[in-house]
Amino acid sequence: VADNREFQKHGKDLEKVKQRLAEIANYVDKFYRALNIRVALVGLEVWSDSDKCPITQDPFTTLHEFLDWRKVKLLPTKPHDNAQLISGVYFQGTTIGMAPIMSMCTAEQSGGIVMDHSENPLGAAVTLAHELGHNFGMNHDTPERGCGCRMTADRGGCIMTPSTGYPFPTIFSTCSKKDLAASLEKGVGMCLYNMPEVKVLYGGQKCGNGYVEEGEECDCGEPEECMNPCCNATTCTLKGDAVCAHGQCCEDCRLKVAGTMCREPSNSCDLPEFCTGASPHCPANVYLHDGHACHHVEGYCYNGICQTHEQQCITLWGPGAKPAPGICFERVNSAGDPYGNCGKDSKGSFAKCDAKDAKCGKIQCQGGANRPVIGTNAVSIETNIPQQEGGRILCRGTHVYLGDDMPDPGLVLAGTRCDDGMVRVLSGSVYHFSSVVLSQNVFNISMTLCFQVCNNKKNCHCEANWAPPFCEKVGFGGSIDSGPMRLAADSVLITVAILVTLVTLLIATVIVFVKRKTLLHLMFPNKKGTLDKFRYCVPSMSNLFSSPPSQCNAQKCQQMNFHCGVEN
Repeated sequence: VADNREFQKHGKDLEKVKQRLAEIANYVDKFYRALNIRVALVGLEVWSDSDKCPITQDPFTTLHEFLDWRKVKLLPTKPHDNAQLISGVYFQGTTIGMAPIMSMCTAEQSGGIVMDHSENPLGAAVTLAHELGHNFGMNHDTPERGCGCRMTADRGGCIMTPSTGYPFPTIFSTCSKKDLAASLEKGVGMCLYNMPEVKVLYGGQKCGNGYVEEGEECDCGEPEECMNPCCNATTCTLKGDAVCAHGQCCEDCRLKVAGTMCREPSNSCDLPEFCTGASPHCPANVYLHDGHACHHVEGYCYNGICQTHEQQCITLWGPGAKPAPGICFERVNSAGDPYGNCGKDSKGSFAKCDAKDAKCGKIQCQGGANRPVIGTNAVSIETNIPQQEGGRILCRGTHVYLGDDMPDPGLVLAGTRCDDGMVRVLSGSVYHFSSVVLSQNVFNISMTLCFQVCNNKKNCHCEANWAPPFCEKVGFGGSIDSGPMRLAADSVLITVAILVTLVTLLIATVIVFVKRKTLLHLMFPNKKGTLDKFRYCVPSMSNLFSSPPSQCNAQKCQQMNFHCGVEN
């Protein structure tokens, strides 16, 4: 998205601005290919008449005004994973961009702002890649982290350095790669596993762009970069008798059988996906619905991630750290100052936490290391609270300065369980956080019976021997979104095995019966009726059961099962 100042900066030439934004996006895509990530431009908007949200020199306010506009106006009309504002405004201080950390795919914070600070579009592209890195969970390449970078500082260094200059960096460091891997493992970026809708890609269709578009059977990039043995890079058609060329469900140019796992769960809030046997692509990623208990019932799944106070304390203070008692959160975060708050209000002042939101403000911990372990730019904030019975409670908070382009990570992370049935979310048009009641604010759905667990699409996800959509019948497992968990062939093999076993038992029974009859005649040659007497010595089956076995119906089993939401 280009703001009005960016439009004016380029002579109010709409096509010129669009071309510049496309160049920036192409650079960013090239940078991220090294991380096995493609950045597809699915939409481009230029505010040629006026800005659609307040854009000022204050980057903090501008960021959250833009994120609010994205959530309320842009996201409902143009589905996308992330949005970045390219601005012609010069921000205050040394800030040339800003983005929330670990926010990729969230409706509230998946985006950032970038100042177009150079004549060369590469400059804005590097800044955008940097801010996008923060969305992915990448931190700055500070000296104490000991990051490996293939480029020296005089040659640009790496993209996540705290400040960039000329020459511009174009590669990521080892720290960035580790941060990305850790974030993906936690569940950041849950929306990125589905293929983009190629019909909405900006720039039109082109063989060689790496996206399989209408009329193409495959697309492995330009001929000089294509390494795919199943695809003809020149014509974007399949080679020989190849059935497929791309996707996790394509192997050796053939489709994998249905039921093959193509994406393992990345964390306790994620769900596996399986090949369908009809498509080379793994089904779009699904995960447990918001509000599902996780981490020993200490947290709730939210946007596919399980955030807890304990995990954040360990991240900040190291092994042995744990959340402080509730009184620490209440006392410290009621101050409304830099060391205890729930973010900022509409005037840019630190907001006091209401009692119900206290655990949504600055994180309060106990134990762990003597000082924060996340870098030399983190300071400890210790508060002693006297107890009525004597003694004091030590509360340990942190203030972390990570640069002008990142909010304070000393705040409780979004999605963290603040209280029973409540999680922390962004509220209002500023960086102010509060808790919301899951049953009202997150679900907003009516409930229906689901015999297993429920995914973020509000559909049941069944165990291996049960069938979607409600998991009450025998089937192949999975959900209508994830593909079948078991191979259809497994069912055939099981059926054959059962039939073979039954036939074998029947034959064995006949043989035993014949031998027994022969033996009885040899033992009692003159008592021809004895066999009949033996036969009637077996109790009648009707006497073995005083009543037929009880049936497990939905009403009797409701208390044993999960519930799944369905939209009103």
